Amino acid sequence: MKNKILFGTLALAGLSLASCNDFLNDNRYPLSELTVDSEFWNSSVKVEGQINYLYDNYLGYGNGSNYGNFFFKTLSDDQLSQVNGTFQNWYHTNVPASSSYWDDPYKEIRRCNLIIEGVTRSTLEDGVKANFIAQARLNRAYQYYQLVRAYGDVPLVLTAPTDASSIDKEIDLYAPRTARNTVMDEVLKDLNFAKDNISAGSGKTVFSKDMANAMKAEICLFEAAYSRYNAKDEARATAFYSYVVEACNAVKDKYTLCGDYQSLYNSTRTPYTGIPALVDNPEVIFMKPYEEGVFMHSLLDWSSSSTPVAGITKDAFDAYLFLDGKPLASTTLDKSDVGEVIGGEMKKDEKTGKESLVGAVYTIAKPLSVRDKRLSATINEEIYFTGQSQQYDNTMAMTSTSGYGVKKFRNDHIGYTPTTTANRAFTCAPLFWLAEIYLAYAEAKAELGTLTDDDMIATINKLYARAGLPEPTKAELEAINDPAINMKDASGAKISSLLWEIRRCRRCELIMDNDIRYWDLVRWNALDRLDPANNPNIFLGANVSAAEDAKINVSQIDINNGYIQFAKGQTRAFTEREKLFPIPQGQINLNKNLTQNPFWK
Repeated sequence: MKNKILFGTLALAGLSLASCNDFLNDNRYPLSELTVDSEFWNSSVKVEGQINYLYDNYLGYGNGSNYGNFFFKTLSDDQLSQVNGTFQNWYHTNVPASSSYWDDPYKEIRRCNLIIEGVTRSTLEDGVKANFIAQARLNRAYQYYQLVRAYGDVPLVLTAPTDASSIDKEIDLYAPRTARNTVMDEVLKDLNFAKDNISAGSGKTVFSKDMANAMKAEICLFEAAYSRYNAKDEARATAFYSYVVEACNAVKDKYTLCGDYQSLYNSTRTPYTGIPALVDNPEVIFMKPYEEGVFMHSLLDWSSSSTPVAGITKDAFDAYLFLDGKPLASTTLDKSDVGEVIGGEMKKDEKTGKESLVGAVYTIAKPLSVRDKRLSATINEEIYFTGQSQQYDNTMAMTSTSGYGVKKFRNDHIGYTPTTTANRAFTCAPLFWLAEIYLAYAEAKAELGTLTDDDMIATINKLYARAGLPEPTKAELEAINDPAINMKDASGAKISSLLWEIRRCRRCELIMDNDIRYWDLVRWNALDRLDPANNPNIFLGANVSAAEDAKINVSQIDINNGYIQFAKGQTRAFTEREKLFPIPQGQINLNKNLTQNPFWK
């Protein structure tokens, strides 16, 4: 149990790790043993113990050897991912018997409902009650948000099981599906209650008012865009974009951008060999802490191993602006993405008699030097692939599915063993941070038609500056008109240049972060971008033409016009059914009131 909920124990401000363990042993009980025990809920210490279980729902970089939401969630146009030797298909290709996407949120909703009802009936002081209920409602909102974005209409249950015998059922639900708008309206109520009633005390590893507002901004941005681009409900879209602006205004001036983009992703819980602790990063609102030897993750192992890492796509690489502030189509800088070969010696294969260049380094330092600095902080200068590996002091000999390595999360000061061993990494994960707030604010204001130059100067222009890019005016973004625009507005026409550039900035800033890109495509009604028939560059990787010319061995990869071709002969066809996940068949069998989503059989 300690391992499962350690995030909560680390979040307890002012307690050492040892005292946290004592606290757990003395005060934590499984919910299934205490739900109708009114005396339990009269103890603020015991209630806090139950609240702490909720922290484990924020996966960050993962729990132990389990996958997290950064890097591992590769179903997007940003990464080339393989699963069991084949490319990443849709999350569901058939109706599953069961699914954690459905089961896990309802388990946590049940937990939240139990806390809410137990605390409501307790003898705790009103202010203490409100704080606990606010934290539970915040987390209930987060779980329903995840359900709705995946399934649409879902059963809405706001009460706890009535007796202890029903608590241990995997899902205590026999209700019909509730209209998604009704559910999201309840989510908004929970979020507003949370931001108004969580205690004023703040902390980057605990639920706080600022974290509640940051979550409100994320959830309302999804709902606003979904209403505009999917449901075609302009009144609802306008209302929710306004809620985004309101939530961002509550926090955006309390934090400042850090100077080092990569430090958001490779910092530790305490200062480590010259890199400040993530908790001291002025940009971070809420984070998941890890601790060496206590609670660790496996992200560094998976992104630094001999198993091909899920590198970024050519489509993602080409999305980054050049240092003149222009996209690939209009930049006056060198557009080449061809690398150069350094070193190595020619050797003859004794079996085939063919000569190849061995021991060379294939670098794209020059192409990176003229692009958005976030790109060089995200991928390595060296290109590596099957047959042409690359090793650093604290990594294995690595290969990449696309040729582009993943640098973003690696900390060069952490040793070989924690970097290359499962469940040994201890870098910390940001969960809500200022860049997200700036991006949400700019997008919402642009969608409302109220974005000004002053708004940009106060928010996303700071992201441009950190990336080494000229700070644009609104008019300059409107004038770019990149021919690569391939997303549609609510009427079916191409989206505006302004929105495209804000979305570009969001993509480059948050690449591989927290499964954000996939759900952005969902809310923008743009999942068709994941079909290579519509967007062939999502199955292409790095330009390796210089490697071919230098006779580096490329026999183990497929090449298309000089670019690594991933999943040759495979496809991922988009149809309307992909817009929603299928309801697990086991739940439909259990609950005869449930109906299946469209196009799923």
